[in-house]
Amino acid sequence: MSKIDGVQLSLRLVQPEDAPYIHGLRTDPTYNGHLSTVTGTVEDQRSWIEAYRTREAAGSEYYFVIERKDGLRCGVVRLYDITGDQFTWGSWILDHNKPRKAALESAVLSFGVGFDTLGLDMANVDVRVENTHAEAFYRRLGMTEAHRTQQDIFFIYSRAQFAADKLAHMDVLQSGSNND
Repeated sequence: MSKIDGVQLSLRLVQPEDAPYIHGLRTDPTYNGHLSTVTGTVEDQRSWIEAYRTREAAGSEYYFVIERKDGLRCGVVRLYDITGDQFTWGSWILDHNKPRKAALESAVLSFGVGFDTLGLDMANVDVRVENTHAEAFYRRLGMTEAHRTQQDIFFIYSRAQFAADKLAHMDVLQSGSNND
């Protein structure tokens, strides 16, 4: 699972050398408006990645860098809290280097890891209430709102829903239309 290839993107597992890039994303006001606050340094991020590698080896978490086919990084996404038949999907950031349709493609690739590769049945996703762009995307993808708090909306996304829609998503990715 070290690399998952798509139409115009690939996912690869995070390495300690990605710490400056990830720290930069998480501390950039352009991208961090709906994320938990980051107070650490690049070295703290590197240490977190090194500790994460133990969770990756145990199969309880997978953190991916999203890259364009030319190798340029354009985001990150994570599958975590992998227990029983479900996982949590998040830490999703796409930067200014993302190509058209990167939101849809990175979602299809990463949910494909959880549902197709790992064989899990349910994904849990939460989004800040004020992140209306992400909320609308999740609803278009077929996620179901499970509940909400004043701060977050909690969605579930089933393997069955993903499987039912995957071919249509792939058609969009391989066509000239833009759905991100």
